[in-house]
Amino acid sequence: MSKNGIKIATIGGGSSYTPELIEGFIKRYDELPVKDIYLVDIEEGKEKLNIVGNLAKRMVEKSGLDINIHLTLDRQEAIKDADFVTTQFRVGLLDARISDEKIPLKYNVIGQETTGPGGFAKALRTIPVILDICEDIKRLAPNAWLINFTNPSGIVTEAALKYTDVKTIGLCNVPIGMVSGAADILNVSMDRIKIDFAGLNHLVWGTKVYLDGDDVTEQLIEKMADGKSMSMKNIKDFPWQGDFIKSLGMMPCPYHRYYYQSDQMLLDEKKDAETVGTRGEVVKNVEKDLFELYKDENLSVKPPQLAKRGGAHYSDAACSLINAIYNDKKEIHTVNVKNNGTILDLPDNVVIETNCVVDKNGAHPTNIGHVPSKIRGLMQVVKAYEELTVLSAVEGDYFAGLQALTIHPLVPSCEVAKNILDDILEKNREYLTQFK
Repeated sequence: MSKNGIKIATIGGGSSYTPELIEGFIKRYDELPVKDIYLVDIEEGKEKLNIVGNLAKRMVEKSGLDINIHLTLDRQEAIKDADFVTTQFRVGLLDARISDEKIPLKYNVIGQETTGPGGFAKALRTIPVILDICEDIKRLAPNAWLINFTNPSGIVTEAALKYTDVKTIGLCNVPIGMVSGAADILNVSMDRIKIDFAGLNHLVWGTKVYLDGDDVTEQLIEKMADGKSMSMKNIKDFPWQGDFIKSLGMMPCPYHRYYYQSDQMLLDEKKDAETVGTRGEVVKNVEKDLFELYKDENLSVKPPQLAKRGGAHYSDAACSLINAIYNDKKEIHTVNVKNNGTILDLPDNVVIETNCVVDKNGAHPTNIGHVPSKIRGLMQVVKAYEELTVLSAVEGDYFAGLQALTIHPLVPSCEVAKNILDDILEKNREYLTQFK
Protein backbone atom coordinates (compact mmCIF):
# COMPACT_ATOMS: atom_id res chain seq x y z
CA MET A 1 0.00 0.00 0.00
CA SER A 2 1.37 3.37 -1.00
CA LYS A 3 2.71 5.50 1.82
CA ASN A 4 2.51 8.65 -0.31
CA GLY A 5 -1.26 8.88 -0.36
CA ILE A 6 -4.16 6.45 -0.41
CA LYS A 7 -6.67 6.06 -3.25
CA ILE A 8 -10.26 5.32 -2.26
CA ALA A 9 -12.98 4.35 -4.75
CA THR A 10 -16.53 4.70 -3.43
CA ILE A 11 -19.16 2.95 -5.54
CA GLY A 12 -22.53 4.55 -4.99
CA GLY A 13 -20.78 7.87 -4.41
CA GLY A 14 -24.03 9.79 -4.92
CA SER A 15 -25.45 8.28 -1.72
CA SER A 16 -26.75 10.62 0.96
CA TYR A 17 -24.29 8.91 3.36
CA THR A 18 -21.21 10.12 1.45
CA PRO A 19 -20.71 13.31 3.56
CA GLU A 20 -20.23 11.10 6.63
CA LEU A 21 -17.57 9.10 4.77
CA ILE A 22 -15.75 12.30 3.75
CA GLU A 23 -15.95 13.59 7.34
CA GLY A 24 -14.47 10.29 8.55
CA PHE A 25 -11.47 10.57 6.23
CA ILE A 26 -10.93 14.24 7.08
CA LYS A 27 -10.82 13.63 10.84
CA ARG A 28 -8.40 10.68 10.46
CA TYR A 29 -6.11 12.37 7.94
CA ASP A 30 -3.11 12.52 10.30
CA GLU A 31 -2.84 8.74 10.40
CA LEU A 32 -4.72 7.91 7.20
CA PRO A 33 -3.23 10.09 4.42
CA VAL A 34 -5.97 9.84 1.79
CA LYS A 35 -4.87 11.54 -1.42
CA ASP A 36 -7.66 10.72 -3.90
CA ILE A 37 -11.31 9.85 -3.35
CA TYR A 38 -13.19 8.74 -6.45
CA LEU A 39 -16.96 8.99 -6.06
CA VAL A 40 -18.52 6.85 -8.77
CA ASP A 41 -22.17 6.39 -9.71
CA ILE A 42 -24.38 5.41 -12.63
CA GLU A 43 -26.07 7.70 -15.17
CA GLU A 44 -29.38 7.69 -13.20
CA GLY A 45 -27.49 8.83 -10.10
CA LYS A 46 -25.56 11.60 -11.86
CA GLU A 47 -27.53 14.51 -10.41
CA LYS A 48 -27.16 13.24 -6.83
CA LEU A 49 -23.46 12.48 -7.46
CA ASN A 50 -22.86 16.08 -8.54
CA ILE A 51 -24.74 17.53 -5.56
CA VAL A 52 -23.08 15.34 -2.93
CA GLY A 53 -19.72 15.52 -4.73
CA ASN A 54 -19.71 19.30 -4.63
CA LEU A 55 -20.51 19.21 -0.91
CA ALA A 56 -17.60 16.77 -0.46
CA LYS A 57 -15.30 19.21 -2.27
CA ARG A 58 -16.44 22.08 -0.01
CA MET A 59 -15.84 19.92 3.08
CA VAL A 60 -12.29 19.12 1.94
CA GLU A 61 -11.62 22.76 1.03
CA LYS A 62 -12.80 23.86 4.46
CA SER A 63 -10.45 21.32 6.09
CA GLY A 64 -7.47 22.73 4.18
CA LEU A 65 -6.24 19.18 3.49
CA ASP A 66 -4.59 17.96 0.32
CA ILE A 67 -7.33 15.52 -0.72
CA ASN A 68 -8.66 15.38 -4.29
CA ILE A 69 -12.32 14.54 -4.85
CA HIS A 70 -13.05 13.05 -8.29
CA LEU A 71 -16.62 12.57 -9.59
CA THR A 72 -17.04 9.96 -12.30
CA LEU A 73 -19.48 7.58 -14.01
CA ASP A 74 -16.51 5.40 -15.05
CA ARG A 75 -16.25 2.62 -12.45
CA GLN A 76 -13.06 1.20 -13.94
CA GLU A 77 -11.27 4.57 -13.77
CA ALA A 78 -12.30 4.80 -10.11
CA ILE A 79 -11.13 1.27 -9.24
CA LYS A 80 -7.81 1.31 -11.13
CA ASP A 81 -4.93 1.15 -8.61
CA ALA A 82 -7.26 1.87 -5.67
CA ASP A 83 -6.08 0.82 -2.20
CA PHE A 84 -9.64 0.49 -0.87
CA VAL A 85 -12.96 0.13 -2.68
CA THR A 86 -16.06 0.89 -0.61
CA THR A 87 -19.51 -0.10 -1.84
CA GLN A 88 -22.73 1.66 -0.82
CA PHE A 89 -24.93 1.31 -3.91
CA ARG A 90 -28.62 0.52 -4.37
CA VAL A 91 -29.57 -1.33 -7.57
CA GLY A 92 -32.94 0.03 -8.76
CA LEU A 93 -32.68 3.05 -6.45
CA LEU A 94 -35.37 3.79 -3.84
CA ASP A 95 -38.24 2.74 -6.11
CA ALA A 96 -36.95 -0.83 -6.03
CA ARG A 97 -36.79 -0.68 -2.25
CA ILE A 98 -40.40 0.48 -2.10
CA SER A 99 -41.54 -2.47 -4.22
CA ASP A 100 -39.46 -4.82 -2.01
CA GLU A 101 -41.50 -3.54 0.95
CA LYS A 102 -44.90 -3.64 -0.76
CA ILE A 103 -44.81 -7.07 -2.43
CA PRO A 104 -44.63 -9.09 0.84
CA LEU A 105 -47.24 -6.86 2.53
CA LYS A 106 -49.68 -7.87 -0.20
CA TYR A 107 -49.45 -11.44 1.21
CA ASN A 108 -49.59 -10.37 4.86
CA VAL A 109 -45.82 -10.84 5.27
CA ILE A 110 -43.38 -8.28 6.73
CA GLY A 111 -41.91 -6.14 3.95
CA GLN A 112 -38.49 -4.88 5.00
CA GLU A 113 -35.48 -3.69 3.05
CA THR A 114 -32.99 -6.32 4.26
CA THR A 115 -34.93 -8.88 6.33
CA GLY A 116 -37.15 -11.57 4.79
CA PRO A 117 -38.50 -11.36 1.22
CA GLY A 118 -37.52 -7.68 0.82
CA GLY A 119 -33.90 -8.48 1.62
CA PHE A 120 -34.09 -11.50 -0.69
CA ALA A 121 -35.21 -9.29 -3.61
CA LYS A 122 -32.46 -6.76 -2.88
CA ALA A 123 -29.85 -9.53 -2.76
CA LEU A 124 -30.96 -10.91 -6.15
CA ARG A 125 -30.42 -7.49 -7.74
CA THR A 126 -27.20 -6.70 -5.89
CA ILE A 127 -25.11 -9.88 -6.02
CA PRO A 128 -24.51 -9.90 -9.80
CA VAL A 129 -23.28 -6.29 -9.54
CA ILE A 130 -20.91 -6.98 -6.61
CA LEU A 131 -19.43 -9.91 -8.55
CA ASP A 132 -18.87 -7.59 -11.55
CA ILE A 133 -17.17 -5.08 -9.26
CA CYS A 134 -14.96 -7.88 -7.90
CA GLU A 135 -13.95 -8.75 -11.50
CA ASP A 136 -12.89 -5.12 -11.99
CA ILE A 137 -10.94 -5.13 -8.72
CA LYS A 138 -9.14 -8.36 -9.63
CA ARG A 139 -8.09 -6.89 -12.98
CA LEU A 140 -7.41 -3.26 -12.10
CA ALA A 141 -6.49 -3.21 -8.38
CA PRO A 142 -5.60 -6.79 -7.35
CA ASN A 143 -4.24 -5.71 -3.95
CA ALA A 144 -7.23 -3.55 -3.01
CA TRP A 145 -9.52 -4.27 -0.07
CA LEU A 146 -13.25 -4.32 -0.74
CA ILE A 147 -15.16 -2.84 2.19
CA ASN A 148 -18.81 -3.65 1.53
CA PHE A 149 -21.65 -1.86 3.25
CA THR A 150 -24.21 -2.43 0.52
CA ASN A 151 -27.18 -4.23 2.08
CA PRO A 152 -28.01 -6.98 2.79
CA SER A 153 -24.38 -6.70 3.83
CA GLY A 154 -23.82 -10.23 5.16
CA ILE A 155 -25.37 -11.94 2.12
CA VAL A 156 -23.58 -9.66 -0.40
CA THR A 157 -20.26 -10.18 1.42
CA GLU A 158 -20.82 -13.96 1.42
CA ALA A 159 -21.32 -13.93 -2.37
CA ALA A 160 -18.06 -11.98 -2.85
CA LEU A 161 -16.11 -14.35 -0.58
CA LYS A 162 -17.59 -17.55 -2.06
CA TYR A 163 -17.26 -16.64 -5.73
CA THR A 164 -14.14 -14.41 -5.91
CA ASP A 165 -10.78 -14.14 -4.18
CA VAL A 166 -11.01 -10.38 -3.63
CA LYS A 167 -10.05 -9.42 -0.07
CA THR A 168 -13.51 -8.53 1.27
CA ILE A 169 -14.85 -7.41 4.64
CA GLY A 170 -18.52 -6.59 5.21
CA LEU A 171 -19.66 -3.81 7.47
CA CYS A 172 -22.89 -2.76 9.15
CA ASN A 173 -23.88 0.02 11.52
CA VAL A 174 -26.03 -2.24 13.75
CA PRO A 175 -23.23 -3.35 16.16
CA ILE A 176 -21.98 0.21 16.66
CA GLY A 177 -25.62 1.27 17.10
CA MET A 178 -26.02 -1.38 19.80
CA VAL A 179 -22.93 -0.08 21.63
CA SER A 180 -24.47 3.40 21.46
CA GLY A 181 -27.85 2.02 22.65
CA ALA A 182 -26.30 0.14 25.59
CA ALA A 183 -24.43 3.31 26.60
CA ASP A 184 -27.72 5.27 26.53
CA ILE A 185 -29.55 2.65 28.62
CA LEU A 186 -26.73 2.58 31.18
CA ASN A 187 -26.34 6.37 30.98
CA VAL A 188 -22.59 6.31 30.26
CA SER A 189 -20.40 7.44 27.37
CA MET A 190 -20.11 5.09 24.41
CA ASP A 191 -16.33 4.63 24.66
CA ARG A 192 -16.74 2.85 28.03
CA ILE A 193 -18.91 0.06 26.54
CA LYS A 194 -17.65 -3.11 24.85
CA ILE A 195 -19.90 -5.89 23.56
CA ASP A 196 -19.16 -9.48 22.52
CA PHE A 197 -21.14 -10.07 19.32
CA ALA A 198 -22.17 -13.37 17.76
CA GLY A 199 -24.53 -14.05 14.87
CA LEU A 200 -25.28 -12.84 11.37
CA ASN A 201 -25.72 -9.44 9.79
CA HIS A 202 -29.05 -7.99 11.03
CA LEU A 203 -29.35 -11.04 13.28
CA VAL A 204 -26.55 -10.45 15.76
CA TRP A 205 -26.74 -10.88 19.52
CA GLY A 206 -24.71 -9.02 22.12
CA THR A 207 -23.80 -12.06 24.20
CA LYS A 208 -21.90 -10.07 26.86
CA VAL A 209 -21.88 -6.34 27.61
CA TYR A 210 -18.96 -4.74 29.48
CA LEU A 211 -18.63 -1.34 31.16
CA ASP A 212 -15.00 -0.36 31.80
CA GLY A 213 -14.15 -4.06 31.44
CA ASP A 214 -16.73 -5.28 33.99
CA ASP A 215 -19.55 -7.59 32.86
CA VAL A 216 -22.81 -5.59 33.15
CA THR A 217 -24.98 -7.85 30.96
CA GLU A 218 -27.44 -8.64 33.79
CA GLN A 219 -27.78 -4.99 34.73
CA LEU A 220 -28.55 -4.09 31.10
CA ILE A 221 -31.07 -6.95 30.76
CA GLU A 222 -32.86 -5.80 33.97
CA LYS A 223 -33.19 -2.28 32.55
CA MET A 224 -34.46 -3.62 29.22
CA ALA A 225 -36.97 -5.84 31.07
CA ASP A 226 -38.18 -2.68 32.84
CA GLY A 227 -38.95 -1.05 29.50
CA LYS A 228 -35.66 0.63 28.57
CA SER A 229 -35.05 0.03 24.91
CA MET A 230 -32.91 0.91 21.91
CA SER A 231 -33.62 0.83 18.20
CA MET A 232 -32.68 2.56 14.95
CA LYS A 233 -34.37 5.29 12.93
CA ASN A 234 -35.76 2.72 10.47
CA ILE A 235 -37.19 0.24 13.03
CA LYS A 236 -40.03 0.91 15.48
CA ASP A 237 -38.93 0.87 19.09
CA PHE A 238 -41.47 -1.45 20.75
CA PRO A 239 -40.41 -2.31 24.33
CA TRP A 240 -39.38 -5.92 24.92
CA GLN A 241 -41.59 -8.21 26.97
CA GLY A 242 -39.88 -8.46 30.39
CA ASP A 243 -39.79 -12.23 30.89
CA PHE A 244 -38.75 -12.76 27.29
CA ILE A 245 -35.71 -10.48 27.54
CA LYS A 246 -34.71 -12.05 30.89
CA SER A 247 -34.99 -15.53 29.39
CA LEU A 248 -32.88 -14.45 26.39
CA GLY A 249 -30.22 -13.12 28.76
CA MET A 250 -28.41 -11.22 26.03
CA MET A 251 -28.87 -8.06 24.01
CA PRO A 252 -30.96 -8.48 20.85
CA CYS A 253 -30.33 -6.26 17.84
CA PRO A 254 -33.10 -3.95 16.56
CA TYR A 255 -33.78 -6.30 13.62
CA HIS A 256 -34.67 -9.11 16.02
CA ARG A 257 -38.02 -7.36 16.44
CA TYR A 258 -39.02 -8.77 13.05
CA TYR A 259 -38.55 -12.29 14.43
CA TYR A 260 -39.42 -11.91 18.12
CA GLN A 261 -42.27 -9.37 17.70
CA SER A 262 -43.50 -10.33 14.21
CA ASP A 263 -47.23 -9.73 14.80
CA GLN A 264 -46.75 -6.24 16.18
CA MET A 265 -44.22 -5.30 13.49
CA LEU A 266 -46.49 -6.53 10.67
CA LEU A 267 -49.53 -4.65 12.03
CA ASP A 268 -47.47 -1.50 12.37
CA GLU A 269 -46.05 -1.82 8.85
CA LYS A 270 -49.50 -2.30 7.34
CA LYS A 271 -50.82 0.74 9.19
CA ASP A 272 -47.85 2.85 8.05
CA ALA A 273 -48.19 1.67 4.44
CA GLU A 274 -51.78 2.97 4.42
CA THR A 275 -50.98 6.29 6.13
CA VAL A 276 -47.43 7.72 5.97
CA GLY A 277 -46.15 5.14 3.46
CA THR A 278 -43.59 2.34 3.71
CA ARG A 279 -40.15 3.14 5.14
CA GLY A 280 -38.81 3.48 1.58
CA GLU A 281 -41.45 6.10 0.78
CA VAL A 282 -40.59 8.00 3.98
CA VAL A 283 -36.86 7.81 3.13
CA LYS A 284 -37.56 9.18 -0.36
CA ASN A 285 -38.86 12.37 1.28
CA VAL A 286 -36.01 12.53 3.80
CA GLU A 287 -33.55 12.19 0.88
CA LYS A 288 -35.30 14.93 -1.07
CA ASP A 289 -34.86 17.29 1.89
CA LEU A 290 -31.25 16.20 2.42
CA PHE A 291 -30.25 16.82 -1.18
CA GLU A 292 -31.90 20.25 -1.05
CA LEU A 293 -29.68 20.96 1.97
CA TYR A 294 -26.61 19.54 0.21
CA LYS A 295 -27.15 21.98 -2.69
CA ASP A 296 -26.54 24.97 -0.40
CA GLU A 297 -23.21 26.42 -1.50
CA ASN A 298 -22.61 27.73 2.02
CA LEU A 299 -22.83 24.22 3.51
CA SER A 300 -19.39 22.70 4.09
CA VAL A 301 -20.04 20.19 6.90
CA LYS A 302 -22.10 17.02 7.29
CA PRO A 303 -25.55 18.33 8.31
CA PRO A 304 -27.14 16.94 11.52
CA GLN A 305 -30.29 16.03 9.53
CA LEU A 306 -28.38 13.08 8.03
CA ALA A 307 -28.97 11.24 11.33
CA LYS A 308 -32.64 10.83 10.27
CA ARG A 309 -31.61 8.49 7.46
CA GLY A 310 -31.23 5.45 9.78
CA GLY A 311 -27.68 4.56 8.78
CA ALA A 312 -25.80 6.75 11.23
CA HIS A 313 -22.26 5.56 12.13
CA TYR A 314 -22.01 3.49 8.90
CA SER A 315 -19.38 5.52 7.18
CA ASP A 316 -17.52 6.32 10.37
CA ALA A 317 -17.20 2.59 11.04
CA ALA A 318 -15.85 2.17 7.48
CA CYS A 319 -13.17 4.85 7.90
CA SER A 320 -12.19 3.35 11.24
CA LEU A 321 -11.88 -0.13 9.69
CA ILE A 322 -9.77 1.17 6.77
CA ASN A 323 -7.55 2.98 9.29
CA ALA A 324 -7.06 -0.26 11.27
CA ILE A 325 -6.00 -2.18 8.13
CA TYR A 326 -3.75 0.56 6.77
CA ASN A 327 -1.99 1.16 10.09
CA ASP A 328 -1.90 -2.51 11.17
CA LYS A 329 -3.67 -1.49 14.40
CA LYS A 330 -4.73 -4.91 15.73
CA GLU A 331 -7.95 -3.29 17.00
CA ILE A 332 -11.26 -5.04 17.64
CA HIS A 333 -13.95 -4.29 15.05
CA THR A 334 -17.34 -5.98 14.58
CA VAL A 335 -17.48 -7.02 10.94
CA ASN A 336 -18.78 -9.63 8.49
CA VAL A 337 -16.19 -12.29 7.68
CA LYS A 338 -15.94 -15.94 6.69
CA ASN A 339 -16.85 -18.21 9.62
CA ASN A 340 -13.91 -20.65 9.30
CA GLY A 341 -14.84 -22.53 12.49
CA THR A 342 -15.52 -19.44 14.63
CA ILE A 343 -19.14 -20.50 15.29
CA LEU A 344 -19.14 -24.30 15.38
CA ASP A 345 -22.89 -24.47 14.66
CA LEU A 346 -22.50 -23.03 11.13
CA PRO A 347 -20.61 -24.13 7.98
CA ASP A 348 -17.03 -22.86 7.58
CA ASN A 349 -17.58 -21.09 4.25
CA VAL A 350 -20.49 -18.84 5.29
CA VAL A 351 -20.29 -15.25 6.53
CA ILE A 352 -20.93 -14.34 10.16
CA GLU A 353 -20.93 -11.04 12.07
CA THR A 354 -18.63 -10.98 15.07
CA ASN A 355 -15.72 -9.25 16.81
CA CYS A 356 -12.46 -9.49 14.88
CA VAL A 357 -8.90 -8.36 15.45
CA VAL A 358 -8.11 -6.15 12.44
CA ASP A 359 -4.57 -5.72 11.13
CA LYS A 360 -2.87 -5.22 7.76
CA ASN A 361 -3.82 -8.79 6.78
CA GLY A 362 -7.53 -8.25 7.41
CA ALA A 363 -10.08 -9.28 10.04
CA HIS A 364 -9.44 -12.30 12.27
CA PRO A 365 -12.49 -13.49 14.23
CA THR A 366 -12.15 -14.26 17.93
CA ASN A 367 -13.27 -17.80 18.74
CA ILE A 368 -16.91 -18.35 19.80
CA GLY A 369 -17.46 -22.14 19.72
CA HIS A 370 -21.05 -23.33 20.09
CA VAL A 371 -23.80 -20.78 20.72
CA PRO A 372 -26.68 -21.40 23.19
CA SER A 373 -29.58 -23.43 21.79
CA LYS A 374 -32.00 -20.52 22.37
CA ILE A 375 -30.31 -18.57 19.55
CA ARG A 376 -28.82 -21.47 17.59
CA GLY A 377 -31.98 -22.58 15.75
CA LEU A 378 -32.97 -19.13 14.48
CA MET A 379 -29.39 -18.40 13.42
CA GLN A 380 -29.07 -21.70 11.53
CA VAL A 381 -32.35 -21.38 9.64
CA VAL A 382 -31.67 -17.75 8.63
CA LYS A 383 -28.17 -18.76 7.52
CA ALA A 384 -29.62 -21.59 5.40
CA TYR A 385 -31.97 -19.02 3.82
CA GLU A 386 -28.94 -16.78 3.12
CA GLU A 387 -26.95 -19.62 1.51
CA LEU A 388 -29.89 -20.46 -0.77
CA THR A 389 -30.36 -16.77 -1.61
CA VAL A 390 -26.72 -16.46 -2.72
CA LEU A 391 -27.08 -19.59 -4.85
CA SER A 392 -30.31 -18.33 -6.40
CA ALA A 393 -28.80 -14.90 -7.17
CA VAL A 394 -25.59 -16.25 -8.71
CA GLU A 395 -27.03 -19.15 -10.70
CA GLY A 396 -30.44 -17.65 -11.49
CA ASP A 397 -31.82 -20.72 -9.72
CA TYR A 398 -35.59 -20.42 -9.29
CA PHE A 399 -35.88 -23.52 -7.09
CA ALA A 400 -33.14 -22.33 -4.71
CA GLY A 401 -35.03 -19.02 -4.45
CA LEU A 402 -38.30 -20.81 -3.71
CA GLN A 403 -36.67 -22.87 -0.95
CA ALA A 404 -34.94 -19.77 0.47
CA LEU A 405 -38.25 -17.96 0.89
CA THR A 406 -40.14 -21.06 2.07
CA ILE A 407 -37.76 -21.73 4.98
CA HIS A 408 -37.49 -18.07 6.03
CA PRO A 409 -39.16 -17.68 9.46
CA LEU A 410 -41.26 -14.71 8.29
CA VAL A 411 -42.88 -16.57 5.35
CA PRO A 412 -45.82 -18.76 6.45
CA SER A 413 -46.07 -21.31 3.58
CA CYS A 414 -44.62 -22.57 0.30
CA GLU A 415 -47.67 -21.13 -1.52
CA VAL A 416 -47.00 -17.64 -0.17
CA ALA A 417 -43.28 -18.07 -0.91
CA LYS A 418 -44.04 -18.92 -4.55
CA ASN A 419 -46.40 -15.95 -4.98
CA ILE A 420 -43.85 -13.55 -3.52
CA LEU A 421 -41.01 -15.03 -5.61
CA ASP A 422 -43.02 -14.76 -8.84
CA ASP A 423 -43.96 -11.15 -8.05
CA ILE A 424 -40.33 -10.25 -7.27
CA LEU A 425 -39.08 -11.79 -10.52
CA GLU A 426 -41.80 -10.06 -12.54
CA LYS A 427 -41.30 -6.64 -10.91
CA ASN A 428 -37.48 -6.78 -11.17
CA ARG A 429 -37.25 -8.34 -14.63
CA GLU A 430 -34.85 -5.69 -15.99
CA TYR A 431 -32.34 -6.34 -13.17
CA LEU A 432 -32.63 -10.12 -12.89
CA THR A 433 -31.29 -11.26 -16.24
CA GLN A 434 -29.68 -14.28 -14.52
CA PHE A 435 -33.16 -15.88 -14.37
CA LYS A 436 -33.99 -17.28 -17.79
